[in-house]
Amino acid sequence: MATTLALGTDKGLFLAQRDGVEWSWTEPQFLGWRVTALGRSAAGTYLAGTASGWFGPAVQRSPDLDEWEQVTPGPRFDDGDEAELEQIWTFHQVGDSLYAGVAHAGLFRSGDDGQSWSQVTGLRAHPSTARWEPGAGGLCAHSMLHDPADPTRLWVGVSAVGVFHSTDGGDNWELANDGVRITGTPDDTYDIGYCVHALVADPDDADVIYRQDHQGLYRTGDGARTWQLANDGVPSRFGFPLVMDRSTRHLFAVPQQSDEHRVPVDGRLRVYRSTDGAATWSDASSGLPEAAGYAGVLRGAMATDHDGTVAFGTTAGAVFVSDDSGDRWQQLPVTLPRVFCTAVFDA
Repeated sequence: MATTLALGTDKGLFLAQRDGVEWSWTEPQFLGWRVTALGRSAAGTYLAGTASGWFGPAVQRSPDLDEWEQVTPGPRFDDGDEAELEQIWTFHQVGDSLYAGVAHAGLFRSGDDGQSWSQVTGLRAHPSTARWEPGAGGLCAHSMLHDPADPTRLWVGVSAVGVFHSTDGGDNWELANDGVRITGTPDDTYDIGYCVHALVADPDDADVIYRQDHQGLYRTGDGARTWQLANDGVPSRFGFPLVMDRSTRHLFAVPQQSDEHRVPVDGRLRVYRSTDGAATWSDASSGLPEAAGYAGVLRGAMATDHDGTVAFGTTAGAVFVSDDSGDRWQQLPVTLPRVFCTAVFDA
């Protein structure tokens, strides 16, 4: 089966294709533009979030990762909402609806495979909105989950606010951060100030969710009503990406030394893997460089095809792939611009 590795960077979209063992690179696309989000709809349409200092953010659609068309008009906040669309952070399919999470923290929905978008006003209508504060990466809705058995149950991660949960398809939202160590200044009125970095759900039980936060890795078994710290074996609480290979249920994280320094622990790039639902973690870095290295991995820059392939790109443009769910990594012979997002697509 052919596999395509897509990497959105500070200077364009780069694609590596494999049909067998070797990877081959195609010509870069959107060269000179930021590519900040990648996805594929249930209908098979590929999506990219692009950004330009001159033209601003946009949603791009393609049937084949070759010919692209910009959605016009793209997502835009409703009149009366003073938020400005700064960046597309994520795409997520729920039933017949396609969602886009953006900065300035907001959520948009498409019912026509990404050809048009409308704001999910319920999220920004939450009474805590006026007190939301950005993290270092901005005020962004960057992660979204849903319950496959009940598509009206949704979860969204907003940095640096926390996790929100909806039980009515996004009309109303409640905060879901009980048990997580706060990052910002405690708020006496609302349970906000939690800098969630990534969310992953168990494919067999939507109530089991894993969370990489500013202050550690967490797990919930009750749909985010309560969270428990799940850092056993990880050398640092701080990190950004968190992904699951669904074929093995392995979880992967890339810890960093601290929120102040934001470099790999002890100056060595390392991946940590959990094979027991985040109860314990162990070093799974075979094949990664032994030499000192100080490039990080951003929250969207690690991905899996859910069939054993795991891949990530670094802030220094290095690209690593594992074909055996993290048993061993290989570095691809390429140096890209800073990698923002990664996706693994099977034909």
